[in-house]
Amino acid sequence: MSVDYTYDGTVAQLHLARPERLNAVVPALTDALAAGLRRAEADGARAVVLAGRGRAFCAGHDLKEPEPVETVLETRARLEAIQDVTRLVRRFPGPVVAAVHGYALGAGAEFALACDVVVAAEDAAFGFPEVSVGLSVTGGVSRLLPVLVGWARAKELLLLGERVSGAEAAAMGLVARSVPPGQHEEVALELARRVAARPPLSVSLAKQVLDLGLDATIEEAMAREVDHAVLTSLSGEGEAPREEFVRG
Repeated sequence: MSVDYTYDGTVAQLHLARPERLNAVVPALTDALAAGLRRAEADGARAVVLAGRGRAFCAGHDLKEPEPVETVLETRARLEAIQDVTRLVRRFPGPVVAAVHGYALGAGAEFALACDVVVAAEDAAFGFPEVSVGLSVTGGVSRLLPVLVGWARAKELLLLGERVSGAEAAAMGLVARSVPPGQHEEVALELARRVAARPPLSVSLAKQVLDLGLDATIEEAMAREVDHAVLTSLSGEGEAPREEFVRG
């Protein structure tokens, strides 16, 4: 298996498991990752942590694999399978937290940035080398990257392909936070458990309203906010402890 799956009854953990190739992407890994996300949803997991075995999160497409001999339609299907990872992360009802160390390049960076929260080791290396090797980005990055870091910085990252560390990524808003090397999984799991302990409908709707807001006008976004507020008011989750509102 190219993705390891574990589930503790609350949080599912998915580990990319091609450490001998720095978890570089091949179709089997993409398919296994998608299957793991579907399994986590079917199991009722409240949150998911996505990490990598060995020395890296994911070093991008495996350029040492033979060039696939395929039709245009087969190429499209292979690329859309990679995009399905982003779709499944967005569709998952709870948070998907990426724990990134080592390389997160190309498709690896795309897998990470599709997640709801990214925790990166300070010495991780993020980058988009696609242009330099004659490829193109996938996974929704053309939309996600400018939202995260701004239009000018997104163009710089894609066109120049320069790598940024986990610490730099956090400073520019590319990831949620950076942590000392070796602590990325521990912190990601702690964050996942914290969110998983919150009212599930409210968590799911909060995730949805932000994700769908990427594609919405302000009027559509505000209408959706009202719909979600009505749902939460009727769910009974409003009786959850309210310490968050009264902390001084």
